[in-house]
Amino acid sequence: MSNKVHLGHTARKRFGQNFLTNDTIISRIVGAIAPDNDHVMVEIGPGLGAITEPVAESIDNLCVVELDRDLVERLQSHPFLKDKLTIHQGDALQFDFRQLKQAGKKMKVFGNLPYNISTPLMFHLFEFAEEIETMHFMLQKEVVLRLSASPGTKAYGKLTVMAQYYCQVVPVLEVPPSAFTPAPKVDSAVVRLLPFDTKPFPCEDVNVLRHVCTTAFNMRRKTLRNNLKTIFTDEEFSQLNVDSTLRPEQITVEQYVALANLLCQKQAQE
Repeated sequence: MSNKVHLGHTARKRFGQNFLTNDTIISRIVGAIAPDNDHVMVEIGPGLGAITEPVAESIDNLCVVELDRDLVERLQSHPFLKDKLTIHQGDALQFDFRQLKQAGKKMKVFGNLPYNISTPLMFHLFEFAEEIETMHFMLQKEVVLRLSASPGTKAYGKLTVMAQYYCQVVPVLEVPPSAFTPAPKVDSAVVRLLPFDTKPFPCEDVNVLRHVCTTAFNMRRKTLRNNLKTIFTDEEFSQLNVDSTLRPEQITVEQYVALANLLCQKQAQE
C-alpha cells in the first residue's frame, strides 16, 4: 500500500487531505474540544473520522460538513458513526452554519482544515461568530502563528487583525508531520478561537474593517500613510492618535477598528 492510502482511502491532493493517525495527539485534541451535549457539535471535514470517532463517543449527535462524496459514503455506512452523525455533503466555504442552530445551544466547531482553504474558511466562519462558543482547528503552524501574532511582528497581518477582532486566539499544541498519513511537508498546530460575547473594540461595519486592512497590508513595506493616503488625511490619522509613519504591522487591532469606524462615519456623511 502506498503511504497515501489510509484505511483503504487514497488521500486526494485536490482536497488537501492528510489524515491524522497519532493517538496521543488525537486524544489531546479531543480533550481541548471538550465535546458535550450542551452545544451543537460541528466538525468540518471529518475525513476518515480520526477525531470524529472519539468526539462522537461522548455525545448524542455530531453534525459534519464534508465535501468528498467517497468519505460521506464511508461515514454513512460506518458501523458506530452512522447513528451518531448528521451529515451535510458540501463545501464548508459555501455552507450556511446557521442552519445547524438549535434553540438555546451555541456551536462548538472543530476540524483538521485543508491547508489550501483554511484562511477563507475562517473568514467565512467569523460571520457566524455570534452562534459559536469555541472553534478548534488544526492548521499549518505558520497560520496559527499569524492568528496569534502581536503587533510589530512579521506574522502580524490582515488575518491577525480580523481573527483577533472576533476572537480570543489561544495556540493549543504543535503537531509534527509524522502524526499524519501522508506526512505533510509542514509543521501543524491546533488553535483555539473563542468568539467574544462582547467585542472589545466594536466596528460599525466589518466589511469596512476588512477593506482598511486589505488596503493597509497590500504593501507591507510601505508606511500606513502611503498605503491609506486615498482614504485618510494626515489630520485624521493624528485625530485618532495613529502614527501614520509606522508600517501596517505596527498598528493594533484597536487602531484598525478606530480607522474603520472613522471611514464608516465619513461614508455616512457623503
